[in-house]
Amino acid sequence: MTATFDPQPVILEGKHAQLEPLQIHHARNLFANGSEPALWAYMAREKFASLSDTEKWIEQALQTALTGLELPFAIIDRESGQAAGSTRYMDISKPLRAMEIGWTWLGKDYRRTAVNTECKYLLLKNAFENWGSSRVSFKTDGGNLRSQTAIERIGARREGIRRKHRIRWDGSLQDSVYFSIIAIEWPNVKKRLEGMLES
Repeated sequence: MTATFDPQPVILEGKHAQLEPLQIHHARNLFANGSEPALWAYMAREKFASLSDTEKWIEQALQTALTGLELPFAIIDRESGQAAGSTRYMDISKPLRAMEIGWTWLGKDYRRTAVNTECKYLLLKNAFENWGSSRVSFKTDGGNLRSQTAIERIGARREGIRRKHRIRWDGSLQDSVYFSIIAIEWPNVKKRLEGMLES
C-alpha cells in the first residue's frame, strides 16, 4: 500500500487502449463516437447534440475534477489513435482510500472489444496497485441489464440497489445497482481480466 492516497491525473497505457486525462482536443472524436441516442439511454444527459455541446460537457467534467472528487479520461483506441469514449474515477474518498469507476461509455464500434476490457483492467490495476485503494465501486441503472452483466463478468460483487436514486436525462427516476471490488479480491479479478484479454 502506498504511504498516501492522493489520486492525480495519470496516463494509463495498455496494448489496445490508452487512458489519458480528458481535454478539449478530444471533443471531435468524442462527438463522432457519442452521438448515438441509444448510448445515452441510461445516462444523466442525452446524446451530444453538436461539437460545441461536446466541448461544454468536457469543460464541465474538468470543472468537477478541480474539486478532487473526480478524474475524467478519454479512452484512446491505440490502433486508430482516436478517442473512442470516456470514463472517470468518481466519488474519490481520501479517508476511505476508495473510489468509483463510472461515466463510462464507448462508441458502438468499440463495445465488447478488448478496448473496453482493457480500460477496466488499467483503471483497476492503477487504483489498487499504484494508489493502494481499499475499494473500487461501480453503479449502473437498474434497467441496464447489459451493463450489470458486464460488471459482474469482470468479477465485481453485486452489493444491492438504491431505489429511485438518480434522475435520467428524460426526467424519469432510476434505481442504481451497486457493485464493488475490494483490495483482497483484486488478485483474482486481475487474473480473470488478464485471461479475458488473452483469449
